[in-house]
Amino acid sequence: MKLVISIDVEEEGLFSGKYSRTPPGVRNVSHLDALNFVYDEFGFPLTLLTSYQVAQDDAASNMLMRLRDERGAEIGAHLHPWNTPPIEDLGPEPVRSDDMPMELLRGKMATLFEALEQRFGKPATSFRMGRWDFGKQIETLLPEFGVLVDASHAPLRYVRRGPDRFLTPSYDPYLLPAVGDLPRVTEAPLTMLPVFAPSARFTHALAKLMPTGIKESILANYSAIAAAGIQPVWYPSPSMRWAARLHRMRGGNVLIMFLHSSELMPGHSPNFTNQEAVERLIEKIRHFLSWLTQSGPIQGVTLSELHKRAD
Repeated sequence: MKLVISIDVEEEGLFSGKYSRTPPGVRNVSHLDALNFVYDEFGFPLTLLTSYQVAQDDAASNMLMRLRDERGAEIGAHLHPWNTPPIEDLGPEPVRSDDMPMELLRGKMATLFEALEQRFGKPATSFRMGRWDFGKQIETLLPEFGVLVDASHAPLRYVRRGPDRFLTPSYDPYLLPAVGDLPRVTEAPLTMLPVFAPSARFTHALAKLMPTGIKESILANYSAIAAAGIQPVWYPSPSMRWAARLHRMRGGNVLIMFLHSSELMPGHSPNFTNQEAVERLIEKIRHFLSWLTQSGPIQGVTLSELHKRAD
């Protein structure tokens, strides 16, 4: 099996319910050192999906380059449209990507990818959309910017007023539809699986028959009640192990994990308000990786390395 550990490397202030055009800073990026053991102990590289605000900061960017040069990390792209230029007032943030003028969204993508290439010396080829807001316009733009692998789909999660990706295939990476003659992009969904495989489709169909409030409640709670995943912030350790077992049993070959860089800095996310909570998260990841390496052959790869394996 292959394992991708992806980190959304981004500015602070994102768990406050506000989407500031002038975020408070990117000090949390220095806390990525807490994950050095992932490479040092297990040999697994990180994929660092990096926002525009991080790319503008010298200290944060130097940190990412050290992780790339010394520990084999990949630096990819992570779009936060609410604070990536060009900025236009389209109403209360966050504005959905499909509700933006296409040229404005294209301009934001260009700003992000140009900033990353200028800062890190090579084009970014992996991508994750902020807030899981992967609409049709983003899907259309990715090949234009040379993206090989996207990781914006979180199966079995329902995002209110967002794209419905509940029934995204929850197994191995697959190819997105072609956009003209450009190379097709590989989609690498997060590893989140229904414990009882048919229940996801049945639940989605049932929810669509319900009034809006009931529908949203059913779909929003499904991932916590009837699914297992290897996401260390969203799932307890037994669920993480069960998800990996289920994936292997069902013929899966690729595991995709994610977390936010700010979850490694005490006080900058709701679940990790102090150093003790952060240390529990780090040990949780370490124990899972230890179990995973003992339970069967596993190879750590970056997101872009999955592209050739999706054909």
